Amino acid sequence: MGRKKLLVGNWKMNKTILEAEVFAKASLDLSAFAEQREIEIGVCPTFLGLKTVKEINPKLIVGAQNCSEFDHGAYTGEIAIPMLKEIGINWCLVGHSERRSYYGETNEHCNAKIKALIAADMVPLYCVGETLDQFEKGETKAVVEEQIRIGLSGLSADDVRNLVVAYEPVWSIGTGKNASKEIAQDVCGYIRKLLRASFGENAEKIRILYGGSVKPVNVKEYLSEPDIDGALVGGASLAVESFRELIANIGE
Repeated sequence: MGRKKLLVGNWKMNKTILEAEVFAKASLDLSAFAEQREIEIGVCPTFLGLKTVKEINPKLIVGAQNCSEFDHGAYTGEIAIPMLKEIGINWCLVGHSERRSYYGETNEHCNAKIKALIAADMVPLYCVGETLDQFEKGETKAVVEEQIRIGLSGLSADDVRNLVVAYEPVWSIGTGKNASKEIAQDVCGYIRKLLRASFGENAEKIRILYGGSVKPVNVKEYLSEPDIDGALVGGASLAVESFRELIANIGE
């Protein structure tokens, strides 16, 4: 079955509210351009920019970069899912490698967050991927298998109908080194196989993105692979112009 192509920009800790507002206004044309090409696009601003971007461009998928698995309580510095829903946000990244490496987020943490998001009828965008050391030792598939198995444990086939998975080799994020399209397809195909084993035919509906130094010059070759349905983009998503190039270069 055909899966709609998806481009999601992760802004990380970039853009003030004012800068987010400038982007959001300029993205109105971007959304129309993407719609013509039947590509879904979105961005994940900081918590402070979410409401601004969502209100200015409701056609853009707007996701949070993180959330708490708890819906309220004494969790200083955290943001609860009901707070995100209150401002119209219904997508959220889970398990980005920077959350895993800088803040100790485990597969078990990710599982709790994914379950909470699904229970709230939100879309989890679950990030998986291996470090350079793991890649060089040939452990990529073992690492990814564990991230998928634990991160998605306890979920039914119906639960994952809106799930999105992003494969991001940690060694390629922000380094300028990108996995070849063959490596990316091999791992994304393996992820699809794991999803199929757990969730049957619903695995065919789950979009799998590649992330890691995705740029306008290489986006088309990744998205031409059978199990790569889109991209999770970092730096190239910060400017409307480069985001437009990404859409244009994907082609029909």
